[in-house]
Amino acid sequence: MANITLKGTPCTTSGELPKVGTKAPDFKLVNGSLADVGLADFKGKKKIISIVPSLDTPVCALSTKRFDEYAAKDRNTVVLVVSSDLPFAQGRFCATEGTSHVVTLSMMRNRHFARDYGVLIQDGPLAGITARAVVVLDAQDKVVHTELVAEIGQEPDYAAAIAAAR
Repeated sequence: MANITLKGTPCTTSGELPKVGTKAPDFKLVNGSLADVGLADFKGKKKIISIVPSLDTPVCALSTKRFDEYAAKDRNTVVLVVSSDLPFAQGRFCATEGTSHVVTLSMMRNRHFARDYGVLIQDGPLAGITARAVVVLDAQDKVVHTELVAEIGQEPDYAAAIAAAR
């Protein structure tokens, strides 16, 4: 378990982020077409996995837009934005905000991803959704960088994630 805060109030997560140097856990998440996707769907690409509680919050929206700007410039890296939002809401967000370079993925069918990546919030007002985190994978799905943002209301370290993806 990891300790994080929401506006200073302590919360705990279901575990720890995957360790740098290990193979990333595979997952089954739902894309905008309601299809299940996993790591194999992005085979051979470097991946930045931006894990956010909900795109319907200012910091999640901002971080998604920032990573979208990066994804537009680096075609060798795919940016996956994972949230608890339904794919329909994710699609509306992307259309409204003009974020067409990230791939949004929903945990609508289960919370296995959040448990496997150690980011499922266990207590407090956001129990049942994810903490804010970034996991960067190389083209062979090896973890090369992780960040669990200690305060959910703060942005991740974009520069560190982008540097790790390069």
